[in-house]
Amino acid sequence: MSDTFRTIKAASTGMYKEKGSKFLSFAYPVENEAGVQHILDQLKKTYHDARHHCYAYILGKEMDIFRTNDDGEPHHSAGDPILGQLRSHELTDTLIVVVRYFGGTKLGVGGLVQAYKTAAAAAIASGEIITKILMTELTISFAYEAMDQVMGTISRNDLKITHQAFSSSCLIKLECRANIQEEVKTLLAAIPSLNAIT
Repeated sequence: MSDTFRTIKAASTGMYKEKGSKFLSFAYPVENEAGVQHILDQLKKTYHDARHHCYAYILGKEMDIFRTNDDGEPHHSAGDPILGQLRSHELTDTLIVVVRYFGGTKLGVGGLVQAYKTAAAAAIASGEIITKILMTELTISFAYEAMDQVMGTISRNDLKITHQAFSSSCLIKLECRANIQEEVKTLLAAIPSLNAIT
């Protein structure tokens, strides 16, 4: 099972012009729908004089959360071509918004599809696509005498300590690749004086 996914490293922009209409495109890495909404609100304030703010996003490692919005353009002429670009680049946790300033000449549905597709592609092309690893968190508590074995296991498996607290017993939070989580749990569980793994 793969525990990696493709997304964009940082926000990027693009532009496309057709028959006087200007299509400004913006790609953003996002983690949830609240993040999407925040960006949409900001863009609508910044480009409040634009005719349309069309967008598409995909969320989740399985790419199973997605949405499109034509924002007043003919049905399927804006959001779908933007979504198509996200899918063809296999991007998730990504939002693309295309802001259109109408130039006075109607482009027709075919022209709009092409314009939104090209603008979305321009925003992706100007950014950097990265592969991210799906991580999971483990919390372990153990007695002091297990410290050397626990630290050895952490080191050998390239685990990242995100938090540690030492009082009457020891507590460590770890970040672990999702696809080795069960294996790491088994290794840690074999250490004597280990109290709990969650």
